[in-house]
Amino acid sequence: MPHVVTQSCCADASCVVACPVNCIHPAPGEPGFGTTEMLFVDPATCVGCSACVTACPVGAIKPDTALTPAELPFLELNAQYYQQNPHEDRTPLALVPKQRRLRRPGPFRVAVIGAGPAGLYTADELLRHPEIETVDVIDRLRTPYGLVRHGVAPDHGSTKRVTELFAAIESQPGFRYRLGVDVGTDVTLAQLRSEYHAVVYAVGASHDKQLGIPGEHLNGSLGATDLVGWYNGHPDRRELTVPLHHERAVVIGNGNVALDVARMLTRDPQWLAEHTDIAPHALNQLRHSTIREVRIIGRRGPANAAFTVPELLGLKQATHVDIVVEADPATLAGTDRHSRILRELAERPAPTDPATRRIVLEFHAAPVEILGDDRTAAVEIARTGTDGVPTGSTRVVDAGLVVRAIGFRGSATTDLPTDPVTGIARHDRGRIEPGLYVAGWVKRGPRGFIGTNKTCAQETVESILDDLDAGLPAPTAQPRRRGVDLDGWRRLDTAETARGAAEGRPRTKISDPHEQAWVQEPGESPRAPRTKRAWGVVPA
Repeated sequence: MPHVVTQSCCADASCVVACPVNCIHPAPGEPGFGTTEMLFVDPATCVGCSACVTACPVGAIKPDTALTPAELPFLELNAQYYQQNPHEDRTPLALVPKQRRLRRPGPFRVAVIGAGPAGLYTADELLRHPEIETVDVIDRLRTPYGLVRHGVAPDHGSTKRVTELFAAIESQPGFRYRLGVDVGTDVTLAQLRSEYHAVVYAVGASHDKQLGIPGEHLNGSLGATDLVGWYNGHPDRRELTVPLHHERAVVIGNGNVALDVARMLTRDPQWLAEHTDIAPHALNQLRHSTIREVRIIGRRGPANAAFTVPELLGLKQATHVDIVVEADPATLAGTDRHSRILRELAERPAPTDPATRRIVLEFHAAPVEILGDDRTAAVEIARTGTDGVPTGSTRVVDAGLVVRAIGFRGSATTDLPTDPVTGIARHDRGRIEPGLYVAGWVKRGPRGFIGTNKTCAQETVESILDDLDAGLPAPTAQPRRRGVDLDGWRRLDTAETARGAAEGRPRTKISDPHEQAWVQEPGESPRAPRTKRAWGVVPA
């Protein structure tokens, strides 16, 4: 029976290597690998052996007979991909390239700053080479996994299963965590470069782009990064004030993050409590929310929307909310997948229960001003033309919460040469200079998917290996023991899952750094602020 990929992929490529008949594409080395929304199984050549099912680290592959009604559209997506991208000319077996060996014997050690997907994939690629003895992954937060922990929507539990792959990476010999260490405060880049052969920045892009309109900084006008971090338990956002007392919220931007925000604001809080790891403080506030409608506005038409197909399909299957598409029917007549799915959403009958919450997808609309005295009360919205430029016609929509989800920019750091507008580092194939490198969003900008970080990491690691072979200077000092190690993270992970089990939830996150410290390091007080310790007094 043919098998089907049922969600956006991590692009780990384990399934590609496991397949004995090379029926999963795009494969490594083929156009689109690492940047495509998902991989596809060729129904004409799949032999139904299920090798890919056991190899997939996120459980995304199923036989066609096991698909739920909500997953059936993925069967059509697989077939359509091979109609448009035939692969008859491919070799019948997946080829694994011969592992590169360094000309210098080592041992070498590398520091990776950032414990998100980019940092962990980089560590994994480095540790595939026996000459690299140690990789220390450093992060400002006391928890790893970056955007997977603090950015993926809580109701996307299947996507979060990529943490099982990360757990395998961090279990490798030579991998070490140094969590709760702020580079620039607790330790300097100069210190790290004296202790390691190479240092890699994988710090992501943590700032929202600005709209540049009046009223943007009113209370109740938030960036998506702040709101997403709030409901995901990011320590920096747990005290965020989120006004939920109005009947309408407006989300500006038409990408996946906008859909995530809209779903979370319209989900039944009891369902969130039973099925997700949403932060307890956010769950408690959402129980008292009066929001009935979330309006997503985008300045261009449906065919130009940045929603991915898997996310639109998920919205199509949502039964907890009414979906309204506000667009000229002529703009939904296209044959592309986005237009077709949006057209089907527009034709869906309205729910019979008038109390059903609603998500409105409005196209050809752009914000002009956020209105209010000291806090958000409404948004002035302009009608736009096919080019996304306002036509001059405007209207005012009442809203107590406005969320901008128009993209991200990098975090400027004095340690890296970055573009002042985008925050992206200036580099050559991940190399800032010999011994200093970048990976992830700080390297390529905020684009791609979780799995895109794998191919990005591979390129950076190749540059590191080239420089090690060319003769990077040896460190002049031993790495010092800093921060929370892997055992400390595992203690917190165990505590969170145990609390979740006691409450009938997948996980109950601990977001207070002082309580995290108490769990991770016995003897710390969960109440008193943690005193700043003198990092680096014990050689590793």
